[in-house]
Amino acid sequence: MQGVSSMSGKKQGSETLVTGSFKDLKKIIRRKRAEISSRSVLAPQIKSPDDEELFFHTMKEVQEIGEFREIPLYHKTVAPPLKNRHPDNEVLDALEDTVKGRNPLHLPDTQEYVEWIDQEQRRDTIKKLHEGKYSVQDCLDLHGVIVEEAEKEVDVFIRNSVKSGHRCVKIIHGRGLCSPNGPVLKNIVVKWLSMRYRKYIRAFVTARQCDGGLGALYVLFK
Repeated sequence: MQGVSSMSGKKQGSETLVTGSFKDLKKIIRRKRAEISSRSVLAPQIKSPDDEELFFHTMKEVQEIGEFREIPLYHKTVAPPLKNRHPDNEVLDALEDTVKGRNPLHLPDTQEYVEWIDQEQRRDTIKKLHEGKYSVQDCLDLHGVIVEEAEKEVDVFIRNSVKSGHRCVKIIHGRGLCSPNGPVLKNIVVKWLSMRYRKYIRAFVTARQCDGGLGALYVLFK
């Protein structure tokens, strides 16, 4: 019995030793953690440079370019001042523009413009005829022809055009600019068309500039 008691005592002693060792270990761990925590708090903080310091550090070698000057993207062109022009020069310039086609002439506004329409026809027929809305199917050129010959040629031309069923033809009579008596042939052709051949004709009018202008007529048949 005594031996058993001795072994039990050893056992208890051993348990006491082991228990004591764990308690010491816990204390050591807590102490170490406290030391680590205190060192982390007391450790010096490294300050990072702020934006202003970085900017000045970056720009320290940049040199100033001096006075700023505006560079224009294009050269400004100044128009020369207008000179006082004589009215006669303006008229001559306008006439030159008309001759060269830069200022188209409105033929109905001129004294040489001619138009005639049968009373039974619509008024807009003249406008359409003058604007070239009807295709020209035949043409008679009377340049250099005297009145007697022109009378015969016009008669044959009108009758053949009616017989052929033509709707629109052109007669070139000229303007008589070189004639001392003016546009004799033009005036007589207009007289023939409006009187002698009116039963065949719906309308006639001065042609467009591209078709002879004031020196020609479009003739529209019934």
